[in-house]
Amino acid sequence: MLQVSKIAEHKEEYIKALKKRNFDASDIFEQVLTLDETRRSTQASLDDILASSNKMSKEIGLLFKNGEHEKANILKEKTSRLKEESKELSEKLTATVADLQNLLYTIPNIPHESVPAGKSEEDNEEVYKEGDIPVLAEGSMPHWELAKKYDIIDFELGNKITGAGFPVYKGKGARLQRALITWFLDKATEAGYTEYQLPLMVNEASGFGTGQLPDKEGQMYHVTEDDLYLIPTAEVPVTNMFRDNLMNEKDFPVLCTGYTPCFRREAGSYGAHVRGLNRLHQFDKVEIVRLETPENSYAALDNMVEHVKGLLKELKLPYRILRLCGGDLGFTSALTFDFEVFSTAQDRWLEISSVSNFENFQANRLKLRYKNKENKKELAHTLNGSALALPRVLAGILENYQTEEGIKIPEVLVPYCGFDIID
Repeated sequence: MLQVSKIAEHKEEYIKALKKRNFDASDIFEQVLTLDETRRSTQASLDDILASSNKMSKEIGLLFKNGEHEKANILKEKTSRLKEESKELSEKLTATVADLQNLLYTIPNIPHESVPAGKSEEDNEEVYKEGDIPVLAEGSMPHWELAKKYDIIDFELGNKITGAGFPVYKGKGARLQRALITWFLDKATEAGYTEYQLPLMVNEASGFGTGQLPDKEGQMYHVTEDDLYLIPTAEVPVTNMFRDNLMNEKDFPVLCTGYTPCFRREAGSYGAHVRGLNRLHQFDKVEIVRLETPENSYAALDNMVEHVKGLLKELKLPYRILRLCGGDLGFTSALTFDFEVFSTAQDRWLEISSVSNFENFQANRLKLRYKNKENKKELAHTLNGSALALPRVLAGILENYQTEEGIKIPEVLVPYCGFDIID
């Protein structure tokens, strides 16, 4: 969430920057500033009335003590009127603050200066590519056919139990899935991240804290009776561990990792491009999250990008990195790099990670602050990345490592799997 003081100070600059997102902020900024002026003037009037009322209350006590009942009663009538005025002003202030907050929730983050303008994923900028795309033998299959051939993932059984988008992993498929999770976590902890086991449901405050609410409310599974939400990513519970915290500069950086299942409704997703593991309602993911001071957050982003690059290099999967354009940038992000692995059997790129810097956008929602060296309170910067999301990584392994003898296992995973081929 943007700070009102920053909107007032950088209004024209922010309007220009948000045009990269194809978002016209002119009118909404005027509404924000008008509501903030109303809030401040109402607060000032309320403070004056409360101060006058308190002063009169003390005078009334002294008058009664001195036997001046008539004067005391006159003042009591005045304080009664002031109480009515203060009640009206309090109600106006509450309504104004709520209107201002709700308006701020509709404004996306300011994109970093390096974000290219653009309307869709077609305008994203490729910044890096590595790995050789393997040449597969004739008759090579996409992963959903390989899963059936080797009986390692059962999509129909998942559909029977729950519905489409909830696959069942079996035998070596389940073991490969578990191996990936453990390896990703081990690599994260080796890099200095502290591992957490996290709740899979969060409350509404947590959803608002990281920006899933109200922006992505329709994409989250909602347990209505308890007003809880199934998490779309471990980013939500991890980052919300620090909600309402006041930290010290010496506490930074904070590095967290966690494995969770993730749940997404993916409403409106259909077609051949979402077959098999390409898009699921439930999937596994290892997440990395960082809290940083503002001056260090972009160096931290580079470090996270290098971490994900290292994972894909060790898996020996061909991949590329995209800098997302304004039109494809997530609501809360200032800068995002997407990683895509090449699916040889499908002849297309599949997104397998997003690494993002939110600057202080989430921290302002979370009220996550720290005391700097001058002992002044500042908002922290938050970052997160998938390291990695499993379905499309698994799809890439199955398709790119298929041979006539079976599906070979990447060398780094063999000790975790206990086998070197699925046959």
